[in-house]
Amino acid sequence: MTVKGLDLARAFFGDAVRPIVLRHFPSLRYSAALIGSGSEVLGYDDAVSTDHHWGPRVMLFVAPADQAVTARRLHDALAAELPYRFMGYSTNFSAPKVGAGDQGTQLMQAISAGPVNHRVEILTLDAYLRRYLGVAADQALTAADWLSLPQQKLLSFTGGDVFHDELGLETLRDRFRYYPRDVWLYLLACGWSRIGQDEHLAPRAGAVGDELGSALIAARLTRSIMLLCFLYERRYAPYPKWLGSAFAALPCAAELAPILRAVQTGATWRERERQLCAAYETLNSMHNASGIGAPVEPALQEFHERGFLVSSGWRYTESLLAEIDDPEVKMISEGALIGSVDLFSDSTDLREATALRGKIARLYRG
Repeated sequence: MTVKGLDLARAFFGDAVRPIVLRHFPSLRYSAALIGSGSEVLGYDDAVSTDHHWGPRVMLFVAPADQAVTARRLHDALAAELPYRFMGYSTNFSAPKVGAGDQGTQLMQAISAGPVNHRVEILTLDAYLRRYLGVAADQALTAADWLSLPQQKLLSFTGGDVFHDELGLETLRDRFRYYPRDVWLYLLACGWSRIGQDEHLAPRAGAVGDELGSALIAARLTRSIMLLCFLYERRYAPYPKWLGSAFAALPCAAELAPILRAVQTGATWRERERQLCAAYETLNSMHNASGIGAPVEPALQEFHERGFLVSSGWRYTESLLAEIDDPEVKMISEGALIGSVDLFSDSTDLREATALRGKIARLYRG
């Protein structure tokens, strides 16, 4: 791969797609971007990524009235006039694959004659947002709505790049840049609650000779710590494939990444405990530096005189919840500290099921 997918899309729009749009629809108002699904949207694409979906592509957003009138004509004009190759890559794609595990996969497929089966999508903002996030473009988001949206979806909708914008796509994306403050505080509290529920279990399992069980719980704690770091740094966390890559780019990773790797490779529960305690001390510094509520000290405490050191995560949870003012978020926090959909479930099917988003939101309105 000689070019990153986002750079390819930007050049493809400017040099190949835009001239065709101007030639056939000079007065058309539209926005152009590459956002949403695809590793290239987040900049994580590599040579392996080119084996599915990757290639010259762009999304054109038009007004509903224009979509009804011009979409087919514009699609056909692009099919007839786009070059067969752009920057060395085929602009023609295979038909979407169907069947278990395929999810409509399309591959670059070189041709030398006939119309191009291109991947220039012609969309409306509202229809796309309903399909991708499960919300309407003009919908006022409640706290429950925010918590029902997977971070990967929020990250990829606000990621990528907008190449041309006459319809307010960037303004729409700005609404989703990050959680409202009180939703953020609730999520931080839930993150600490998860740590508080697990942190004494890793040494407890090890102390009775269950090193495998201890290591498994330590791995859960490692993930919880990483997700908490994303929250403190006010960045959305991607789904598992890119979680480590994105974590490595966080400022706190310079200190925490070696510690968390040592947690994963620790041969004994005492070694894992030692490294986890080092991570808790770093998190304590991050929390106290955030200025949210009163400082929490000390960073470590003994768990019920059992000889295990823990962070006593409940102390942070209580401090964070005390800072929440929004009545809806207060009501949610009084019901259960389950966090967002990403925190209480790692099921890909659940996170990707846009049709279930409303039902997930109702969990919080209970």
